[in-house]
Formats: sequence, C-alpha cells, structure tokens
Amino acid sequence: MEIITDYLVIGSGIAGLSFALQAARTGTVAVVTKKEKAEGSTNYAQGGIASVFDQEDSFDLHINDTLKSGDGLCHEDIVRLVVEEGPERIEELIAMGVCFSHQEKDGEALDLGREGGHSKRRIVHTKDLTGREVERILLDRAEEDKNIRIYENHMAIDLITKSKLIRRGIIATETSETCWGAYVLDVEQGDIITFLSKVTVLSSGGAGKVYLYTSNPDIATGDGVAIGYRAGAKVANMEFVQFHPTCLYHPLAKSFLISEAVRGEGGVLLDKKGNRFMEKYHPLKDLAFRDIVARSIDMELKKSGDECVYLDISHKDSGFITDRFPHIHETCLKFQVDITKEPIPVVPAAHYMCGGLLTDETGKTNLRNLYAIGEVACTGLHGANRLASNSLLEALVFARRAALKSAAEMEDKKNEPFPKAPQWDPGSATDSEEMVVVSHNWDEIRSFMWNYVGIVRTNKRLARAKTRVENIQSEIKEYYWDFLVTQDLLELRNIALVAELIISCASLRKESRGLNFNLDYPSQDNVHWLQDTVLWI
Repeated sequence: MEIITDYLVIGSGIAGLSFALQAARTGTVAVVTKKEKAEGSTNYAQGGIASVFDQEDSFDLHINDTLKSGDGLCHEDIVRLVVEEGPERIEELIAMGVCFSHQEKDGEALDLGREGGHSKRRIVHTKDLTGREVERILLDRAEEDKNIRIYENHMAIDLITKSKLIRRGIIATETSETCWGAYVLDVEQGDIITFLSKVTVLSSGGAGKVYLYTSNPDIATGDGVAIGYRAGAKVANMEFVQFHPTCLYHPLAKSFLISEAVRGEGGVLLDKKGNRFMEKYHPLKDLAFRDIVARSIDMELKKSGDECVYLDISHKDSGFITDRFPHIHETCLKFQVDITKEPIPVVPAAHYMCGGLLTDETGKTNLRNLYAIGEVACTGLHGANRLASNSLLEALVFARRAALKSAAEMEDKKNEPFPKAPQWDPGSATDSEEMVVVSHNWDEIRSFMWNYVGIVRTNKRLARAKTRVENIQSEIKEYYWDFLVTQDLLELRNIALVAELIISCASLRKESRGLNFNLDYPSQDNVHWLQDTVLWI
C-alpha cells in the first residue's frame, strides 16, 4: 500500500501537531503516531511553558538563565530567537482556545509560576496539567482541518532515502542525500505502508525508556533519533540525558512525575530524618538546576543507603496546594500520600534528552527534505542541561519555523516528481515464536544503562556498557532480518541504537559538564570540550 502526501509528520505531540496545523495551509499532511493520538510526553507535561510576560522579567534575564543552565554549550543565537519568539507562540495557543491559569486578583493577568533555575516567575501553566490542555486543543484543531489526516497505531520503521533507492537502481541524478518519506508499520493490521512525502518531519519525542527508571510514557523509545541516524542524519550531544530529580517513589506508581513547580512554589527536599540537604550542594538550594539536584539526591542515597528522599510542601496552605497542584494531589492520594500533610517520597528518573538530531535554526537536518523538531532534535537551545519548561517553548518555536521554511521550499517542489519507491519486501522472514529474546534484551539494555550510564559515570562503567550493547546489537541484527517486524522488535532495535549513541557520546567527552558527570574527569575542559559532540554515519 502506498500513501502520497505533501508533508509526513512522525509524532503527534506539541511539536508535530503545531507543525501540521501550520503546514496544512499549504498542502496535505499525514500525521503518523505510534499509539493513540494523545499519547505522548506532551500529554504528561505538568509544569508549563517558560516565556516572558511579567514587567519585572525580560528577554535578557530568560536568556541568561538558559545559558547558565546549559553550562557553556548553548548556542546563544538559538537561545535568543527561541526566547524572543516565545510570547507570540503562546498568544497563538491562547487564540486557539488553550486555557492557561490566571491570577485570582487580576483575572486578565496570567498566573506565572517559577521553577528551578529561573530568576523570575515566567512559567505559563494550566494548573499542573499544562501539557494535557495544550494537546487537547491542538488535537481538536487538527481533527477539524480537512488537510490533516492522523494515522493512529502506526509506527515508522525507516526513512526512504536517496541512497536506499540508488541501491535498488531507481535514482541516479541527485547530488545530496534526500528523504522521500518512510516505511510505516500498521501495528494493528501488521501491514507495512509506503508513505511518500516531499517534506518529512521527525517529532516523535524522547528516549526515556532506554533507562530502567523514567518519567516518560512507554512510547518514548527514541524512534526518531534512531531512524534519522540510520538514514545518515547527524546526531549531537546524546550524552546529556536529563534525570528529573523528583518522581514519586511507590511500588505501584508507574513513573509519576512530581513537577519542578512544586520546588518552585516552596517545596523543600529532605532526607529520611527530615533534614534539608540541598544547601550542602548549591547556593540556590532547592531551586538549583535539575542536574545538580538529581546528582545531589543520588549522592545522598548512595551515602545513606536509603531508597528515596522526600519533597515537602506541606508547610504551605492546603488550599493553595490543592488549587495549584490538583493532579499531583489527587494522584498521590491514590497512593496514600497526602501532600498537604506529609512529604512525598521521591527518586530521580530519566526525563529528557537534551541531544538529538542536529538541526539548523529552522529545524532542518543535514538530509534534504528532512526536519526534526521537539525533543527528538538538538537545536542548540539546551546545551548541556535543559532549563525547566523550555522544552514546550522550543517545540512551539521550531514547529512554526520549520513549517514556514518547508512551505517556502514546497513552492519549488510542486512539480518535482516522486521517485517510484519499492514496496516493503519481507524476504523470507517469518513470525517469531521467540519473543523472550526481545523482552530479555530490552530489560538488559535498560538495566545496564541505568547502572553504568546514569547520573554518575566512569570510564570503566561506560566500557562495560559498550561491550554489552555491541553484543545485543549483533543479536538484534540477526533477529531483525529473520522475523517479521513488530512494534516490540522495532522498539528494541531503536533503544539499542540510542543506547549505543549515548554511550559513544559520553565516552568521547573527557570532562564533566552539565548532565554528563564522569568521576574520572570531574572538571570542565573549556579548551577542548566547549563544543557539541557530533556523530553520524
């Protein structure tokens, strides 16, 4: 089966849907999403969107906070354009119908929150369910648009590129690597569909499931980074994996995030004895940057042998807590924790990938016709550590920039014919009766990534992880070509490659900076390593 469209968008979060709505003005858009259309990291984002709206705030202050958080690796020109374009993008969401929280005293003014690393209140939010509200509105608008079609339960396998077509004797005239769409698995039917497009956008989110403990939903298996890299796209800064300091610690709670905003509104971290400890690690104490807080908690747990620390906001008025954090309050109550009366048991968990597919200021990768936006991309905004609530902002800004750039290029492509791409050929592959191989390798990758390539690293741990991932990659390669593809097999293939990229980048960087902390190189090296770590095939 073959589907032809002007734009192919892989992922249905804030980045993908924002792009789709803009692109639909100039062409047809197919949105491919691995699960139900609302399932993704955007839907789980609690905190909000960082942007300058207060008179006491300024672009320069937001820029400075972002640069400090990025620990020397932010691209300042990218930081400036994202910060300065932010308010307009948020106003567009408001015009679409997104209901952000407003101040009780002044119903016209936005209720701006504060989170770790921010010098001013600038977090636009909808209580503690910002992502869900934004996703709801974007989906409503996309479903109303006749030029957009959403394909749920469809998973991209690989991109269709010039080099693949040349090997089959189909194209011999293009001078640069070009993307012409993707092969996509219909998960429910088992069919593989050829999607041909003149612009392909990877917006498939992050890779938290590479780690044993993560705040991410189950779909976050690094698919976009993996298929982009396999096609020849450059990746950068994969060593910078952000671990959220505070996920609910409970045997029945599946990676429930306790928002950064809880500390921003006065929450403090305590050890098992009830003592505050962040003052030992940073002058900003409980409002320090995420990498510092996560590493501090990790050190406290290693010293004490305890299973968790505690986040306490119960000293605040109970009415304020239930109004500002209704979702967190209700969810914690389900696990017998009343945050208005007692501290919350928390542990760090893999949360956000600061690296990804390397792009320019419009979201373009080094492959012709291929864009990457959202968490799958490395734009230069986050550097070595993302500032809280800058991610949704980045997604909005780059979705529009990518849409405008690709629409302008679409004018030149209108008369450009599609290549005759071959249908997917399964060869002699058969159904597998050995899914235990997939599940075993999946568990092993996530375990050694947590133990060896986690919050604190060493050369020996990285070497062990490298050996293990190489062995697993060999098994997967053999298994992949012997059996028909399934979602589980594709996800295993992708997390193994993403794990390899993280290990490779972390092994190359001979220093500690931001989220990459290596006990063998505890200091920063501004002579050799004040640069991005870039890999490509």
